[in-house]
Amino acid sequence: MTLDSIMACCLSEEAKEAKRINAEIERQLRRDKRDARRELKLLLLGTGESGKSTFIKQMRIIHGSGYSEEDRKAFAKLVYQNIITAMQSITRAMDSLNIQYQYQENKEHSHMIKELEAYKIMTLDRHHADAIKSLWNDLGVRICYERRREYQLLDSTNYYLSDIDRIAASDYIPTDQDVLRVRVPTTGINEYSFNMHKVCLRIVDVGGQKSERRKWIHCFENVMSVIFLASLSEYDQVLEESENENRMRESLALFHFIVKSKYFQTSSIILFLNKMDILQEKILKSHLAEYFHEFKGTKGNVEAAKEFVLEMYKRQNEQRRSIYHHFTCATDTENIRRVFMDVRDSILMKTLLDLDLM
Repeated sequence: MTLDSIMACCLSEEAKEAKRINAEIERQLRRDKRDARRELKLLLLGTGESGKSTFIKQMRIIHGSGYSEEDRKAFAKLVYQNIITAMQSITRAMDSLNIQYQYQENKEHSHMIKELEAYKIMTLDRHHADAIKSLWNDLGVRICYERRREYQLLDSTNYYLSDIDRIAASDYIPTDQDVLRVRVPTTGINEYSFNMHKVCLRIVDVGGQKSERRKWIHCFENVMSVIFLASLSEYDQVLEESENENRMRESLALFHFIVKSKYFQTSSIILFLNKMDILQEKILKSHLAEYFHEFKGTKGNVEAAKEFVLEMYKRQNEQRRSIYHHFTCATDTENIRRVFMDVRDSILMKTLLDLDLM
């Protein structure tokens, strides 16, 4: 008999049970460690309204089960609330900017819409929809909309208000595109997981407003990649939280912090310069050089504007780290599908190989 077998015979039943439990705990710890290596975390960062939540929704459409009819029905009230919020923002701006309504009846409509409590809206009543449609067709309202950089307004305003009849129909069920364009500020931390090559990718989306950033810190551990979303179109806008701060300058400062942070020294950095579609529309009327004097391109030159913004973000990278960039439109499913495939086939696949998980 071996020494181990002799000692085992001498153990009491209580000691044997303790030894069995200890062995099981060690086996579970080994399994947990192995499984942890097979779950990789991607942290989604960026300032408020940069498109992070829209990106998460796209991942669900592209890599997950998407949105069933029941799922989409649940978004209807949020679409209605976005519409009311948008029209309230415009009508209040009409007053502050001293813009006159084309038709006197729309002044009455504006009073009715302003009295609504948007967050309580569950349905879109026909008389409210008719008032909103009348307001949206008013020349004064359209002039106010063209001056939207002077106040806070949802990016989806034109999309929803131009399709008010479809949305106000009694049998309305939101489309995937309607769901993608819904704006609900992210508070706290939201996660979405999906499998890729037998590895679970966990994308963590955190609130972008300044008040939310203090909650980020415990998300910083074991991050494989940081996906930083920045809006290309916010160069002429100010923060909702502070009217004296330019949105793009705030985003640049946050990116600078992320790139130099000790928490991400081993994480790959992926920069998504988002909202190309809004930039293409806005750049024709709002000259980038008026807000960033270093810009030497001509007014309306989309490509020059994109390259200029990219260079500003690159300048934040004082450590000369490898940063992978893509121009994106988060509401365009095919664009995000192509971009994420490129990210997957380059950065993420390299990481999986480095971790010996392929």
